[in-house]
Amino acid sequence: MNIKFKLPYHTTYGDELLLNIAPSPEDDNLALDMSQFKVLAMTTHDGATWTLDTTLDSKDASRYDYFYSVRGIRGIKCSEWKTVMHRLDLTAAKANTYEVNDRWTDFPGDTYMYSSAFTDCVNRRAQIPAQSTSYATTLRLVVRAPQLRSGMRLHLVGAQAALGDWDLSKSLPMTEHSHNEWYVDIDASLLFAAPKRGCKKAYDDSSEIEFKFVAIGDKNEIEWETCNNRILAVELLKQGELRSIALDQAFFALYDEKVAGTLIPVFSLRSEGSFGVGDFGDLKLMIDWVAKTHQRLLQVLPINDSTSTHTWTDSYPYSCISVFALHPQYCDLRQLPAIDDKVEADRFEMLREELNALPQIDYERVNNAKIKYLQMLFKQEGKKVLESEDFKSFFKATNHWLVPYAQYCYLRDKNGTCEFAKWEDHNLWNEADRDALSNPQNKAFEDVAFFYYVQYVLDRQMRSAHDYARARGVILKGDIPIGVNRNGCDVWHEPEYFHLDSQAGAPPDAFSVNGQNWGFPTYNWERMIADGCQWWVRRFQNMQQYFDAYRIDHVLGFFRIWAIPTDCVHGLLGQFQPALAMSRDEIQGYGLNFQEELFTKPFIADWVIDRVFKEHAEEVKEKYLQHDHDNIFSLKPEYDTERKIEAAFEGKTTDKDIWLRDGLYAMVEDVLFVRDRQNPNMFHPRITAQLNFMYEALWQNDKDAFNRLYNDYFYRRNNDFWYREAMKKLPLLSQATRMLVCAEDLGMVPDCVQWVMNELRILSLELQSMPKDPSVEFGHLSRNPYRSVCTLSTHDMPTLRQWWDEDYDRTQKYYNSMLYRGGAAPHPLPGWLARDIVSRQLTSPSMLCILSLQDWFAIDERIRLADANAERINIPANPKHYWRYRMHMTIEQLLADRDYNDQVKELVDEAGRK
Repeated sequence: MNIKFKLPYHTTYGDELLLNIAPSPEDDNLALDMSQFKVLAMTTHDGATWTLDTTLDSKDASRYDYFYSVRGIRGIKCSEWKTVMHRLDLTAAKANTYEVNDRWTDFPGDTYMYSSAFTDCVNRRAQIPAQSTSYATTLRLVVRAPQLRSGMRLHLVGAQAALGDWDLSKSLPMTEHSHNEWYVDIDASLLFAAPKRGCKKAYDDSSEIEFKFVAIGDKNEIEWETCNNRILAVELLKQGELRSIALDQAFFALYDEKVAGTLIPVFSLRSEGSFGVGDFGDLKLMIDWVAKTHQRLLQVLPINDSTSTHTWTDSYPYSCISVFALHPQYCDLRQLPAIDDKVEADRFEMLREELNALPQIDYERVNNAKIKYLQMLFKQEGKKVLESEDFKSFFKATNHWLVPYAQYCYLRDKNGTCEFAKWEDHNLWNEADRDALSNPQNKAFEDVAFFYYVQYVLDRQMRSAHDYARARGVILKGDIPIGVNRNGCDVWHEPEYFHLDSQAGAPPDAFSVNGQNWGFPTYNWERMIADGCQWWVRRFQNMQQYFDAYRIDHVLGFFRIWAIPTDCVHGLLGQFQPALAMSRDEIQGYGLNFQEELFTKPFIADWVIDRVFKEHAEEVKEKYLQHDHDNIFSLKPEYDTERKIEAAFEGKTTDKDIWLRDGLYAMVEDVLFVRDRQNPNMFHPRITAQLNFMYEALWQNDKDAFNRLYNDYFYRRNNDFWYREAMKKLPLLSQATRMLVCAEDLGMVPDCVQWVMNELRILSLELQSMPKDPSVEFGHLSRNPYRSVCTLSTHDMPTLRQWWDEDYDRTQKYYNSMLYRGGAAPHPLPGWLARDIVSRQLTSPSMLCILSLQDWFAIDERIRLADANAERINIPANPKHYWRYRMHMTIEQLLADRDYNDQVKELVDEAGRK
C-alpha cells in the first residue's frame, strides 16, 4: 500500500521533520513502547510543507498509530502530543494509494477530555469497529470532537446528496477510530459533477462541498456545531485513491463537567465479610456507594506491597518494596475457592469475625492470617492455576518485574531481613537467574511460585474492581508515591536508578517544624533520563491497568527533591537536589560577611547551652560536649551526628531523656549554611535558619543580608533551572498513559511549578486552609482553577472536625470571613455547619471535588464517629505512625442508610456535579 503523508509545518533552517509510526495495539488502553516505532525522515522544498512517500502492508496491520517530531542538529527538539496519536485505518478495500493530509497536534487545552477518566467513565461510549468500504475513490474526513458527552455519536450532514442534503435522517454516521477522533469515508465519485455536453473530461477537476458535524445521542438528542457551515474544496481523485483530510476540531460547546468523589484508603474499608482490613472486594461495595450518591470518583492511597519486616511498621503505604506488586493484605478471600480442610476453614472464619470486629486494623495478625490462608490455598489450587493459560499470559506480561520481586520476597523471608546488603548471597539481582526462576521444571521456580500466585490473584481481583468501576461510570483514582523503600525490591533489582547516600524528605512546613525525613533513597535522574525514564513509564503503564486517574505524590520532587544526609534524623540539614548552590563570592555579594568555619559548623555557645538545657546545662557540657575556645563548645565525636544521638538515646523515654536528645539534635542543626554534596566549596542556606541561635547571634546588617540571600535562593534563584529539570521528566510521564493526571503541589512551592503544571495540563490541589496566594489567610473557592482538585483535607492532615478545634482563633476568622456568619463559631463542629462547608467546596469551579469519607460523615451527627481524633489517618510529624484507621460502620450499613445517602446525593446534585 502506497502512503503519502503531507504536513504543513514551518521549520527553521537545519531542522528536519520525522514521522514515527507503528502498528496500533489491539487494546486501545495499552500504550506503545517508543522502541516499536519506525522513524522516517520527511522532505520539504520550501520549509513549510513536508511530505513522505512510504509503503505499509495491510496484511501486517489494519491500522497504524503515528506522530510527528522535529529533529535539530542536537537531537529531537519537540514532538507532537503523544497521549492520543494520529491513527490511519487501512479499511478502503479498493484503495492502492492513501494521501494523508495532516495537521500538527500540540498539547491541547482540553487534554483531560482524552483521559480514560472521561472517555471510559464519565463520557463512556460503546466502541464500534472501523468498517471496510469498497469505493473506487474515497474521501476521508477526520475530526476530533472531545466535547461529546456520554452516549453521543458524531454524524456528518451537508448540502449534496452524497452528504444527506441537510436531512438528518440521511446523515453519514462517523466512526470513532481513536479516542475522540472520528472519521467518515465518502464515495468521492458522488461529489464531482459530470461536465457539460461536449467536454472531454469525465468529471469536473474539483468540487466544493458544504457540510457540518452534528452530535446525536442515544435518545435522539441533537447538537449542531456552533460554527458556520464548513466549506471544503476537493480536487478530483484518481482511481484507487483514498484522500484523508484532517480538519479543525469540531465546534461544540465545551462543558466544564464537574465531578464529586470520596477519598478513603483501601485498608480503611469495612464490610460484613472482610478479614479485618479492607480488600479489593470491599472496593466494589464502596464503588456502589459512590455511584448511589451521584458521585463519580473514588480515590485510594497506594496499594503496593510494603512488606519489609512483617511487623506493624509495614503499615506505611508510601514505603513500598515494589512499585509494581500489589499488597497481599488486599486479597479478597471470598473470591477464592474454599479451603478443603473444614476444621481449618472454620478456624479461619472465627478469626475473621474476631479481626473484623476490631475498631482498628491489627496489621500483623491480619497479614499473618491472610498469608497463611493463601499458602494453604496455594498448596490446594496452585498447580492448576499456574498451568492455566490465563496465568501464563499474566506471567509473560509481568515477567520483567514479577520474577525479581518473587525472588526478593523469597530471600527476604529466608534471610529474616529485608536489608539485602546483609544477605549471604544475592546482594543484588542477578539477571542470569531469570531463566531458572521462570521455568516450572526448576527448583528455583518452586521456591518463588507462591509469590507469583499471590500477585496473579491480586491482579485479577484489582482489574475486576477497575472494570466494575468503569461499568458504574466511576473513576478509580490511584496514588503514585514519590519514593520507595531503600531496602525494597526496586532498589535491589535496578540499583542504578537510585542514590543510597542520601534520604528523600521535605523541608519544614505546617505539619512538621523539623522537616520530614522519609528515609527513601533519592533518584539518579541522570541515569533515568538517559533511557527516557523507562522505569517511571513502566510504573505508570502498570498502574493504568487499575486506575483512570492518579495523584502524583509530592510533585515538587520532579523539580527538585529535599535530599538529607544519611546521618540525619530530622530534615533540617537537607538541601534541594538539584539546585544552584552559592559560592563564597556570591554570598559576600549580598553584603554578608561570610565566615565559613563559623557558619557551616554547629554554633554551640555557652548561652545557647544554658537556654536549651537549663538546669541540665552542666551535665550536657560534661557528657556530650567538648570545650573549644572562649565560650564555644562542640559535640564530642561519639555524639556529633543525629544518628549517633538517636542510638545513644535508644529505649530512653523519660521526659528528661527526650529533652536532652531533642536539645542535642538542635545543636547539630544550628548552622547557617550547609555544604553542597557534590562540591564542598559551594553552599546552600540552611532552611528556616532564621530560627537558629547562629542567626540570632548575627549583627542586624548581617541578618538583613542573609534574609535577602535566603529569599532569593529559595524563591527566585532556581526557578528557571527547576523548570528545565521538570520538563525533562514530567512531559514523558504525563503522556505515558491516558490516566487523568493530578498532583499534590503543597509545601514550599516555587513559581515554576505552576508554569509546568499549566503547560502539561496537570490538575493542582486546592485547599482553602492552605492557599497558594500568600497574601490571604484562606483561599477564595471561586478562584479555584477548573483544572484542579478541591478538598478539605488530605490523609496527612487533620479531618475537618479536628481542624475546626485545633485553633479557635483561626476557626473564628474562617467562620466570619469565609462562611459570612456573625457571632462566635460553635465548637465542636455541628453537622449543619459541616454541611454548609462541604456544600461550598462542592460548588467551587474545580473539576474534581474529593472529600475524605470522614469529612463526608461530618455532615451528620447521627452517623459520624463520636471521637473525631479516632478518624485521623496519618500524622506526618511522627515517622513511626501506625496506619490503622478503619470505617466505624460497614459499607453495607452505609448503603442501607437512605436518609444519609439522600443528604450526600442532594449536596452533589445541588452543586451541579455529575
